[in-house]
Amino acid sequence: MTLVRWRPRREWDPFALMESLQNQISRVFNTSLTGRPGVSRWGTSFPSVDVYQDKDNVIVTAEVPGLDHKDVELSITGNTVTLKGNKASPVGEGHESEVKEEGYHRVERSYGSFQRVIELPCEVNADKAKAKLDNGVLTVTLPKSEAVLARKIEVA
Repeated sequence: MTLVRWRPRREWDPFALMESLQNQISRVFNTSLTGRPGVSRWGTSFPSVDVYQDKDNVIVTAEVPGLDHKDVELSITGNTVTLKGNKASPVGEGHESEVKEEGYHRVERSYGSFQRVIELPCEVNADKAKAKLDNGVLTVTLPKSEAVLARKIEVA
């Protein structure tokens, strides 16, 4: 049982109560399906991505450690990129846990399928897209469509 400081009615602050409730709800949702705070499973935020652009291209980089090029699938529709993949566990599907008689070993790596839909800042030419996987980082280079590229027009 938790002890709570008693506050007489004159000290009652509804905003403090709302803040306390919000903190408690945040703690609940911050705890992952594993029941341990800070240990995440596959979800909408995996893999972590960066999206940036230069003059001619939109570049998407994604962290996919432990995956091979055959484990990753990319599709481009309009101004969205869909990244799908599967990280196979050496001992079976799901979250790996291991306990040995000599001591407890904590294993926090997650396995399974994932999907991430990334909205791009502009239309791209999907036919000329290139993807490269190097040291667990997937880099997708998407040339901007001709309609979005700036054109220099001479004034007569």
